[in-house]
Amino acid sequence: MSFTTMRRLTLFALLTLLVGLLVAGCSGASTPAPAATEAPMAEAPSATEAVQEDAAPTPEAATTDASDAASAPAVSAITFRFVADGTEARFLIDEVLMGQDKTVVGATPLVEGELTVDPNNPTAVQVGTIRIDASDLTTDDDRRTNRVRNDILKASQEPYRYITFTPTSITGLPATAAAGDSFTFQATGDLTILDITQPVTFEMSVTAVDDATLQGAGAATIRYADFGISIPQVPMVASVADEVKLEIDFTAQAVQ
Repeated sequence: MSFTTMRRLTLFALLTLLVGLLVAGCSGASTPAPAATEAPMAEAPSATEAVQEDAAPTPEAATTDASDAASAPAVSAITFRFVADGTEARFLIDEVLMGQDKTVVGATPLVEGELTVDPNNPTAVQVGTIRIDASDLTTDDDRRTNRVRNDILKASQEPYRYITFTPTSITGLPATAAAGDSFTFQATGDLTILDITQPVTFEMSVTAVDDATLQGAGAATIRYADFGISIPQVPMVASVADEVKLEIDFTAQAVQ
């Protein structure tokens, strides 16, 4: 039973690209005075006047410089997509099995998600719905795995196959960050398990590995009964905790 990431988060505070405009100007050399002819000609300007004329930009030149600056190419938005290598969603729940405390873990690498960042507006990151394929959740015991998939989460039925998390707000992001920095924040959104949706907040940490790779992790604790989930009793299990922890590790790479 898992989740994942965010909408309107400032992740690209990590990945802000610096675009510099280089405007080079050079002074032209003064041209020699034309040869004298029999026709009358105006008095040649003094050396001081010639230098001043060369140094003063013409209206046409100023317009050209402004046009060049305005037409400088803007950096386009970048989409980052979860990749299988380094991505895993899982649940953890405590039980007492044959008189011994045990933490049951179910995990899957089948997690879909992506986010888009705009270098021209790094405070407005768009994050899509994250989907976890619950039909692939696997524990350390085949019988338990089948029970989780088929009976508890009903993930073998197509309408309940995916657990989804749609971020609605992000808080706690830093104003700026550089490649290699790690930071934490909170992602609140709508978590749907079976056919019930509840608001959930995940504690997140993210690192910008480089301009093309993000790595992160998140965790939240929920009451599974709030999502209509019931865990059947079995003779060897004396008790099962009321809460389950949801975790995710992810790697997202820029889409070329």
